[in-house]
Amino acid sequence: MADLKDKNTPVFLMVMVICFITGNLIGAGILGLPIKTGMAGLLPSLVGVFLVSCAMFFTAFILAKESVGTRQEVFHYPSLYQKYFGSLGKWAATAANLVILYGSLLVYITGATAIIIMFVKVNIPRELIILLFFLPVTAITIANPKSLLKCNTFFVVLLLISFALIVFMGEGHINSQRFLRRDWAMLPAALPIIVMAANFHSIIPTVCKHLDWDLKRIFIVIFFATVIGFIMNALWIEVGIGVLPLSGNNGIANALENNLPATVPLAHAVNVPLFLPVSVIFALVAIITSYISFGNTTIDFIDDLMTNHFKFKSRALTIAFAFIPPLAVALIYPNVFLSALDFVGGIGVVILFGIFPCIISLRWRGGFFKKAVFIIPALVLFIGILLFKGQQEAGMSKIKPGVEYWTNFRFFSHR
Repeated sequence: MADLKDKNTPVFLMVMVICFITGNLIGAGILGLPIKTGMAGLLPSLVGVFLVSCAMFFTAFILAKESVGTRQEVFHYPSLYQKYFGSLGKWAATAANLVILYGSLLVYITGATAIIIMFVKVNIPRELIILLFFLPVTAITIANPKSLLKCNTFFVVLLLISFALIVFMGEGHINSQRFLRRDWAMLPAALPIIVMAANFHSIIPTVCKHLDWDLKRIFIVIFFATVIGFIMNALWIEVGIGVLPLSGNNGIANALENNLPATVPLAHAVNVPLFLPVSVIFALVAIITSYISFGNTTIDFIDDLMTNHFKFKSRALTIAFAFIPPLAVALIYPNVFLSALDFVGGIGVVILFGIFPCIISLRWRGGFFKKAVFIIPALVLFIGILLFKGQQEAGMSKIKPGVEYWTNFRFFSHR
């Protein structure tokens, strides 16, 4: 990606950038979607994915306009929010960004570990598997080879092919009766992970830079990448809900209770020899490419924080602060895949890439119709997700497989 604009036509460059965004979209979020959304059912889940995708596309374009307005080679969201909200906004954005970056790395480590354990089927300590994944992938991330960026399109093509294969194999094992089950009351519990699956906003400044801050081309690229992400998320949810039963050892409720990626129960439910290795390839490539992307972003963010705010520069300490915290949490709490996805999406992404951009857009010039139709509904959606997730974290609302209830009285349940 680093020198694409010097070697390729604008159209080909746009295709490559769409692949770049798609590779960032296809991460751990999509792996957890069928499990969290499966409690609500197919129709509520698809409605939720559509609404969140529209809202995330809207905020992505808001952030792209801000990036284009500055035309800075290095564009940091805390600086943007300091411009609009002062020091409080800057440090709120810093905290939210750390939640996103650390939480995402934690999700990738724990998700990859669960997948490797399923595939290897050898009694190896989970902590050892975590280290066997963490050390080589982190070494690649720190080295940041240019060849990896140049091969990004290859990785995306591999992801798309493997995804198409597992969807094709899964379609043959779908029980269409499972699509009839609907529990709209469970949809709010799935929204944080849907937000995570539709999130690519951390790389928007890089996208704008590659496209020479051409807002029209940026809009087209973000639109097509969002559509691709929506289609893939919708297909994956359809396969997951159609194939997996609600209960049982390979059911949605069991995977939810044990914080498992969807590929784990699906590999047991789809009785096709090729499904397991292809699903492992899809999941691990998605996780590794996203880990490398978020790892480099974390290094840059920590380096900027230490250099510009704490006036201290050390490459070794930057790397340590970037990777040791998520590794430590993964070693202490190795079974937090879905919980971490929920927290990152429902708190960090919603604040930094949902609520804040909507508030910024309210301050732009524009008619009441535009604000009433686009901005305010998106803002209400993101605030609602944040409040719901905040209640869960505060213990006011609890989720168990098949049940959502308030602490003092039942809120809603499966019937």
